[in-house]
Amino acid sequence: MTRHLITSAIPYINGIKHLGNLVGSQLPADLYARYLRGRGYEVLFLCATDEHGTPAELAAAKAGKPVEEYCAEMYAVQAKIAADFGLSFDHFGRSSSEQNKRLTQHFAGALADEGLIEEIEQSQIYSQTDGRFLPDRYVEGTCPNCGFEDARGDQCDNCTKQLDPEDLINPRSTVSGATDLEMRATKHLFLKQSKMKDRLNDWIESKTDWPVLTTSIAKKWLHDGDGLQDRGITRDLKWGVPVKRGDAPWPGMEGKVFYVWFDAPIEYIACAQEWVDAGKGENWERWWRTDKGADDVRYTQFMGKDNVPFHTLSFPATIMGSNEPWKLVDYIKSFNYLNYDGGQFSTSRGRGVFMDQALEILPADYWRWWLLSHAPETSDAEFTWENFQSSANKDLADVLGNFVSRITKFCRSKFGEAVPSAGEYGEAEHALIADLTARVAKYADHMDAMEVRKSAAELRAIWAAGNEYLQAQAPWTTFKTDPDRAAAQTRLALNLIPLYATLAAPFIPDAAAKMLAGMKIADAGWPNDVAAAVAQLPAGHVFEVPEVLFAKITDDQRDEWAARFAGTRD
Repeated sequence: MTRHLITSAIPYINGIKHLGNLVGSQLPADLYARYLRGRGYEVLFLCATDEHGTPAELAAAKAGKPVEEYCAEMYAVQAKIAADFGLSFDHFGRSSSEQNKRLTQHFAGALADEGLIEEIEQSQIYSQTDGRFLPDRYVEGTCPNCGFEDARGDQCDNCTKQLDPEDLINPRSTVSGATDLEMRATKHLFLKQSKMKDRLNDWIESKTDWPVLTTSIAKKWLHDGDGLQDRGITRDLKWGVPVKRGDAPWPGMEGKVFYVWFDAPIEYIACAQEWVDAGKGENWERWWRTDKGADDVRYTQFMGKDNVPFHTLSFPATIMGSNEPWKLVDYIKSFNYLNYDGGQFSTSRGRGVFMDQALEILPADYWRWWLLSHAPETSDAEFTWENFQSSANKDLADVLGNFVSRITKFCRSKFGEAVPSAGEYGEAEHALIADLTARVAKYADHMDAMEVRKSAAELRAIWAAGNEYLQAQAPWTTFKTDPDRAAAQTRLALNLIPLYATLAAPFIPDAAAKMLAGMKIADAGWPNDVAAAVAQLPAGHVFEVPEVLFAKITDDQRDEWAARFAGTRD
């Protein structure tokens, strides 16, 4: 049976992430991991904090703390928020771990042995005011490609074009704001990606099932302009993985660290070793090395479109170039951007709703449902408070919550808190079971294909089918003339609750757990046979009426939150 390795893009350590970050990687990865576990697959779901490089240094300086202390504190914060959002990582690691340091240095040595590392003297921006070389993200300016005025020295957030700091128009130091910048000579190591171009191209061409968004970005970087360029993998920084060739010093590279985009993806592998070293698992190599049993692993990555170039080109070049039997990704699920109320979410600019703030307002399931059901798969999506309110109220409260409340309270009032035994199923009941059988199969097909929005739409339709059945059969009316018939209708409707909980668990795990707890069933199991699944609660099975699953969002609440988050985070 296939084993599934799942990673989501590792978030930067520089602050709490916003909802756009969440839906672009971690949340859909969690959806898929939960679904596969529910189907009985062996799953290893890994994520970590990305702690090296300029963003960490800048954030620590702003907080007035040593960078190591800042990273440790923010790791704890991000880990807790992830848990509060129900992100079911098997391990949440740190790119600053000793495991990642050793593995990064190992890869650098292996690449050098294969002739894929070149030492190049180049000019780099030096700030006289700051008294230091400025790595890519210490420089901002106007993008020469699209005119965006706050482009970074490594990439433009607006058009995603890869940049070098000297490409920027009117560059400035992000440390001091100084513009007295000059070019000075320094030496760095470069990964000779250009030598891997044909091999990478053949590999990407073989991935015929990848999303168009993923392959189009990869091919653009491979073929547009001058094509795939060699990439610097070291920086003049103190915070990061020290440049070594395996365990040995690297002459001429003293005092330098590896570029964060070299060591960060390697943390996916190191995170598995951290998982084992933390006592949570064993034999991490069976997930990552094809010579140690990883041939039966299907590896899926989740990420926003801005991360696609590094995961389709630079990281695979590192793995392939090492000439060692590491597992390559099988499928990359990429997402467009989620925008916020007419503009962009932005961590650096504090714009939008952030994960901790979201949980202060409402439980995680509200956010999980809206974000996943509106996931920006084929185009950018837009968060508005009106849409959020409407979706939560209609889908969660009116469709699912109302169904559970309606049938359990009716049963309690007429038959008591136990599944009634009288009556036989008729044409309407068999028709519902047949309809649900087809819909559950369709839902599973969408989930297998990682079609997030289609999965959510099908799940909602499955919930709606129960409501439509209740509305059409009206057991509260039937009871007046045919109590046995009403009992049969009630028995089937009650059995839909554990079915709905099982199907909904990847989307709204807390509500699903409450539904199962109310029906006093620990695990309904995946409904491979829907007819059998809706007979799991036998006559006489005792249950409790669950508490209200989803309270409606009022207009006053919506307006209050819209006003509260109209500006930027302090």
